Amino acid sequence: MSYAEKFKVKPGTKVELEKIGVNFKPDDLSRDEAEEKARELTRELRDLQHLMYAEDRRSLLIVLQGRDAAGKDGTIRNLFGPMNPQGTRVTSFKVPSKEELAHDFLWRCHNAAPKRGTVGIFNRSHYEDVLVVRVHDLVPKRIWSKRYDHINAFERLLADNGTVILKFYLHIDREEQLERFGKRINNPKKNWKISDADYTERAFWDDYTQAFEDALSKCSTSHAPWFVIPANRKWARNLTIAEIVADALRNLEMRYPEPDVDMDEIRRKYHEAERE
Repeated sequence: MSYAEKFKVKPGTKVELEKIGVNFKPDDLSRDEAEEKARELTRELRDLQHLMYAEDRRSLLIVLQGRDAAGKDGTIRNLFGPMNPQGTRVTSFKVPSKEELAHDFLWRCHNAAPKRGTVGIFNRSHYEDVLVVRVHDLVPKRIWSKRYDHINAFERLLADNGTVILKFYLHIDREEQLERFGKRINNPKKNWKISDADYTERAFWDDYTQAFEDALSKCSTSHAPWFVIPANRKWARNLTIAEIVADALRNLEMRYPEPDVDMDEIRRKYHEAERE
């Protein structure tokens, strides 16, 4: 069974996060072997991104969601860092600005959607508007409850226009989150990541669990699937996501475009220049 099949949320199914393990590791690979395979896949992803850029027909949108310290930044750095910045854009969605609040909730995400030939990576996303908004009662239920349908329609529109959408929920448990917070405290280079919200939000753990479960259940579709990725082990997380993304891009059977010039003529001019 492929990782995509193993971790995909099948459309129409109800997700129960407490029943999904967080400590997955490949049975047939040691940690060192898994890390080496992930590096190989990262190099392949770099080449596939270059091919997508050259072909200029489709785009890829990666959505990363998870609790605080789930590993969104690390996933981006380790797996997508080697991609050419010319064809890759990472967008982090923070508290909406005044301008963003003056538009519909999808406006800022549509503005950041990848154009043809490029890869877009969302660090958090349009799903914040059925997560934090819901948990903290920032808008009434009659408003946020309609947003699942809006999100599905938005993703359908992107997919119909050639965007491949892969959405990853990075699944960690309470103990792992607290341990990662501790590492931020003890490492001066990570102190800047610490905020009061890291701890105050832990009081809403169960509320977020329910909100995540509803988003994963209601918004995993054939054209924009969710994957619940066990993320306590960072090295296993990296391998799993890299394999899923690489598989999706391989299946596109992309091709480099034919040159729009007479190559024989170009070669003739090149050889003439060599003789000068």
